[in-house]
Amino acid sequence: MPRPLGRRRSLMARITAAMLGSLVVLALVGPLVRGEAADLPDPSAVLQGPSVAHPFGTDNLGRDLLARVLTATRPSLLLALTAVLLGAAGGVLLGASTAVVGPRARRLLAGLINLLLAFPALLVAMFLAVVFGAGAGGAVLALAVAGVPGFARLAQTLAAGVAGTDHLAAARVLGLRRHRLLWRHVLPNIAEPLLLSTTTAAGTALVALSGLSFLGLGVQPPDYDWGQLLNQGLDRIYVEPLPALAPGLAILYAALTFQLLGEVLAAGVARRSPARRTPAPRLSPSGPAGDGLVLQVEDLHVELPTPDGVIRPVRGVSLSLRPGEIVGLVGESGSGKSLTALAIADLLPDEARVSRRTLRVLGADLAAMTPGERDHHLATGLAMIFQNPASALNPSLRVATQLTESVRAHRGASRTQALAEAANALHRVALPPALLHSRPHQLSGGQRQRVMIAAGLMVRPGLIIADEPTTALDVTVQRQITGLLSEIRQATSAAVLFISHDIALVGEFCERVLVMYAGTIVEALPADRLATGARHPYTRALVASVPDLGADRDRPLPTVEGAPPDPLAPAPGCPFEPRCPSRRSRCAEQAPPLDDLDAAHRLACWNPVPVTVEAVKP
Repeated sequence: MPRPLGRRRSLMARITAAMLGSLVVLALVGPLVRGEAADLPDPSAVLQGPSVAHPFGTDNLGRDLLARVLTATRPSLLLALTAVLLGAAGGVLLGASTAVVGPRARRLLAGLINLLLAFPALLVAMFLAVVFGAGAGGAVLALAVAGVPGFARLAQTLAAGVAGTDHLAAARVLGLRRHRLLWRHVLPNIAEPLLLSTTTAAGTALVALSGLSFLGLGVQPPDYDWGQLLNQGLDRIYVEPLPALAPGLAILYAALTFQLLGEVLAAGVARRSPARRTPAPRLSPSGPAGDGLVLQVEDLHVELPTPDGVIRPVRGVSLSLRPGEIVGLVGESGSGKSLTALAIADLLPDEARVSRRTLRVLGADLAAMTPGERDHHLATGLAMIFQNPASALNPSLRVATQLTESVRAHRGASRTQALAEAANALHRVALPPALLHSRPHQLSGGQRQRVMIAAGLMVRPGLIIADEPTTALDVTVQRQITGLLSEIRQATSAAVLFISHDIALVGEFCERVLVMYAGTIVEALPADRLATGARHPYTRALVASVPDLGADRDRPLPTVEGAPPDPLAPAPGCPFEPRCPSRRSRCAEQAPPLDDLDAAHRLACWNPVPVTVEAVKP
């Protein structure tokens, strides 16, 4: 009967532990117990075969080979581990840096890694061992340098997955320097697979180091390791095979131990990582006072290169927010809402091209700033709340660390002061200070979203961009989050740009609503007019698609007919024309501008829907 998988893993773990323990014992005890016999010549016992007195025989000076094999355990393991740790350190730093440097430096680092990988590691090690000089130090350094490209490629691949996460984007919003991004947000999230790779690479390094010593490029007499002992016994292999095979068996045993250790650790990590299977004081915002605009955007364009051509997901967007104002930005998925927010926060991918006539945040023109000044200004005045708090929060850091790093990085606050402010921020979002010691996976979805809001409050922002913060939450928690944002707005006078595809929630929560379609603003109106006074056919269709408890359940839910336009081949006229029930010939020829209907209502449509009783949506 086949052994169950869990029992087989447990047996392998016990065997690996026993093998690893034996290596540790031999490395520690071997030189103490058999070290004297290993170095004691005996002219009367030169080149003897295996016997009771000498189980592995003797060498050309009569020294006991068993004692020498046991004594060589410590230098063999130490030199191999030193080589792999040095190579891992250099390679990981080189590869992981690609996640935090600029696009030009990233291309240069990627090209360097590809160039280094073009040369076989063992040949590089042999060449460098000759260059550095024969000896233990030269061999270790040669193996370390030869191992850098492999670790760099692995770290580069893993870091690429972290580079696109929301929590790294949030850290960039905080304006953290690159070394903090690397040490706090990249390396902790790729450390696990790198550790497993380092463990298995130790066995490979041991074999390679022994090979260099066997060739005379490694450890030199009178010192010795398993590779040199193998070389010394090679001449007798046809007469007395055991003296030659014993060091080889020791190398095989140790290398196999490290390989099994990596397998056991990988299996253990996979089993214990379920996430991979899944009245407070007022805060004063850092923003303009009085009637000054918190955000002013005019004619914003975003272009993204793709293998099939350049797409323009944001085309000519203009919007503004006043202090203490909550403005909703709604539209179907793919309409450009999130890309607009990322362009404002300077978080678009490096290959994206952004142009605008005006982009002023908290009274400052971002185009007139240096990159460092822009990063600091956005980090201390703008807060981003992302859609998925599970990915926006760094899973490897405690809540306290993620809340305090912004004030410590930008205001030079002490740890004690920062923790006090973090506890106050949690209290502000109705969470207990005890959660400071928790990690994100220990919190519920609503708690994680509140922690994200608390992290934004730490910098006392004048502008909060909430990018679909309630999408993954149930209705009750949605109400709590929107109520919390309203309270923060009233307490701090911070402006809130609330992005959502839930037009009913936006109409209830916001003061003004901006309706976005195919990368453009097609209508801007007060929220209290949304249900009865919307004039654009697209806005009317979105309002009509809101489920109504009084609707006939036998009829399908209303939807917006048709599909959004192809971003690679936009039509010259109104982007909504193919789906519009009231389209005219002019709609297919010329895109309508966003014009004023009155002081509070703007519309981009050649044939606005009239306001009639039949058009009213309860």
